[in-house]
Amino acid sequence: MKQKLVIVGAGSAMFTQGIVRDWVRAKSQGERELVLVDPDTEILEAVEKLARKVVQSSDTTLRVGAFENARAALPGATIVVCTIGVGGRRAWERDVRIPRKYGIFQPVGDSVMPGGISRALRMIPAVLSIGQEVEELCPNARFFNYANPMTAIVRALNKSTRLEIVGLCSGVDETLRYLARYIDAPFESVTARWAGVNHLTWILDIRADGASLWPQIRQKIAEERRDALRPNHLGRMFWDEEWQPSSASIEDAPFSWELFDELESFPAPMDRHVVEFFPERFRDGRYFGKILGQDAYSFDACIAYGDQIYQQIVELAKGTSDKQSEDELALLLQGEPSQLIEIIRSLEQDLRRWFSVNVPNRGAVDGLPDDAILELPGAATVDGFCIARIGELPPALTALLLSRLAAVEATVEAAMSGNRKLVAEAMILDGGVSDYSTAVSLTDELIKAQSEYLPQF
Repeated sequence: MKQKLVIVGAGSAMFTQGIVRDWVRAKSQGERELVLVDPDTEILEAVEKLARKVVQSSDTTLRVGAFENARAALPGATIVVCTIGVGGRRAWERDVRIPRKYGIFQPVGDSVMPGGISRALRMIPAVLSIGQEVEELCPNARFFNYANPMTAIVRALNKSTRLEIVGLCSGVDETLRYLARYIDAPFESVTARWAGVNHLTWILDIRADGASLWPQIRQKIAEERRDALRPNHLGRMFWDEEWQPSSASIEDAPFSWELFDELESFPAPMDRHVVEFFPERFRDGRYFGKILGQDAYSFDACIAYGDQIYQQIVELAKGTSDKQSEDELALLLQGEPSQLIEIIRSLEQDLRRWFSVNVPNRGAVDGLPDDAILELPGAATVDGFCIARIGELPPALTALLLSRLAAVEATVEAAMSGNRKLVAEAMILDGGVSDYSTAVSLTDELIKAQSEYLPQF
């Protein structure tokens, strides 16, 4: 069977590296092709060379191609992956830094609050264009989205196309691994149930060999609080060179553990993303004695790290040797953890393995709209994803998710219609802005700053 994997947004270096690494290592009896798409010709050329070097340093016969636009790449595609970032890191900087003038501080700014809404305005039309081309040129291809804001993008695609889109994110898997590590449980024995929206997904139940892990986790929390442990890496991430992660501690994500105390469910993917869904608790960015996006989960350090990776790929691609040293290969093969190839294998071979997927609710969770995009457990089968029936959530979680979904609907409609008033309404519904005049001023400033990517306005 011939497989053609098209990555639209291949310049998203961290995602692309992880996918290329896994696709090269995957064993397949059929012919395989990898096609990279990105309008940025410098990074496209670099990533193509990178991919070819990885292939040439392996024993695979994988073919590699590259195009500046999706329309040229999509015919014959069996798998399409969207990882685009319209405007790149420079536009992302404006999403986060402009709201700071209004006292709004975000550590990420890619999903919710003003930064996430601003990102959605330029991302949704672009992804819809890709979706329409997929629908026209390769309607039977499996379509996966990694781009953020995940919930809004997948919702827009479901509203505007007939495609079965699946949104993928590693946050739930990473959080389950963290919880297992917290009590030294082997991750291979862990099972769980979860439900939520991307970047605010609630781990409702976690077990090992059938037994609930919550009692052990609560016991460990009590011991840690009794001993008053205070590690010094609060709000640090892997791009902070001086941070060396130690064993898991409640001080890694103090707000997430507070929510666990309050709601008896643990939020994935923990504080860096989760705090943005509760702006009322972090006015002026105040977070346990630090400021979000500055000395806690530094946004500037994140951007600098992305720029470093970009430049590193460009420089590595300039090398003339087809074969790479072990150190160079290690750099070439780094990247965000990706379950994509495992998912494809499970789908094709009917392995029925469980993954975290962003899909329409369709009755999986009571009390939430059927067309709402939720992050849920899905078993990858030969007939597609079989979504777990979650049933009724605790009332507090249902209320939180309903409010979030209302903001998503307003954001999607604003991005598709170009209605400025709806953008301001979305900011109010989202909770990142508390008064309408501020919402209007911030909307106008963000749209002006990103105008080259917002023709609908």
